[in-house]
Amino acid sequence: MNGNDKINGKCLAVLLLLFTGMIAVLNWAAPDRAFSEAENRMLKQLPHFSRHTLLSGDFTSDFEAYLSDQFVFRDLWIGAKTDMDRMLGKKESNGVYLGKDGYLIQKFVPPSEGDVEAKMDAIHAFDAATPGLRKYVMIVPTAAAVLQAKLPKYADTGVEEAYLDRIRRSLSPGIHFVDVFPALYAKREQPIFYKTDHHWTTQGAYTAYLELCKQMGLNPQKDEDFIVRQATNEFYGSLYSKSGFRHVQPDSIELYRPKDQEKYTVMYVDEGKTSHSLYAPEQLEKKDKYAVFLNGNHGLIRIETAQTNGKKLLVVKDSYANSFIPFLLKHFSEIDVVDLRYYEGDLTAFVNEHGIREMLLLYNASTFSEDPSIQYLSE
Repeated sequence: MNGNDKINGKCLAVLLLLFTGMIAVLNWAAPDRAFSEAENRMLKQLPHFSRHTLLSGDFTSDFEAYLSDQFVFRDLWIGAKTDMDRMLGKKESNGVYLGKDGYLIQKFVPPSEGDVEAKMDAIHAFDAATPGLRKYVMIVPTAAAVLQAKLPKYADTGVEEAYLDRIRRSLSPGIHFVDVFPALYAKREQPIFYKTDHHWTTQGAYTAYLELCKQMGLNPQKDEDFIVRQATNEFYGSLYSKSGFRHVQPDSIELYRPKDQEKYTVMYVDEGKTSHSLYAPEQLEKKDKYAVFLNGNHGLIRIETAQTNGKKLLVVKDSYANSFIPFLLKHFSEIDVVDLRYYEGDLTAFVNEHGIREMLLLYNASTFSEDPSIQYLSE
């Protein structure tokens, strides 16, 4: 090695040390963040140290997650990495595919062994405990199943459809499975799923609503019965946050408002709050703009409508139902909305106490597969 090579090597070593030192100082000086707007999630905080957590290995794993979450300029590094991956032709990041036409599509993860059986057991136990309750199950296929043509060629396909078919075949004959896959697939060239978020759009929810009306014998509201208003065109959703793919166009969120709007009352039971709207426009100023529907997720919401037919509906759901429920107000005098992830009551007793005769269980396939709270039905 000649003199110039030695000098260059020393300069590079000094620059590397300076850079590493600067990052270490910034990491030490920067205050911990509680929430990441870009990733739309809570960040790991400094774990509690004890002899027990150290010996069990919990402290080590939690501290590693803490360092990762609180690393200075984290959002910048994530964006730079995905930009580089994209330049190299990689079209998957953190379980999210970069599909055609700017679609970000979440990969469907099959459930663990015995998961379907456990959830079917819970549903059937609840069915046995509430014999007077007519039940409808709508497990909504995600964009990974409906928009397969937009997936990268190497992406796994067919797994989610097999999962949905298994659920349908496992349900007892007395429980009505509402198959919305054909209707959504027929509309696949229309914007029925957001491009940057895992939810369906309001148009996708309306498409499924028409199928539910067929099953329940309801007279559906027509397209011309609504005024469609764009609430925002700057929505970057959950998949944008999760994947790190940054150079994509934002989505718009549309609200379907009936032309002959009737008065109704929305009661957020756990919070003790009341509203006269299904929408929370203040959420449009935040990162998770999908929370404009029903003001996000809550354990129990009771909606009293202007209908006088005395019909009551229980909706057990995930967030897919939040943009779906507004279409139901014309058909029921009372709608009780339960999210088992946050609800702590006895649902069987609740049904009997309130004289509810119809129930809709509405989940998207991914949440139904991954979320264990459905098993709380039978508890």
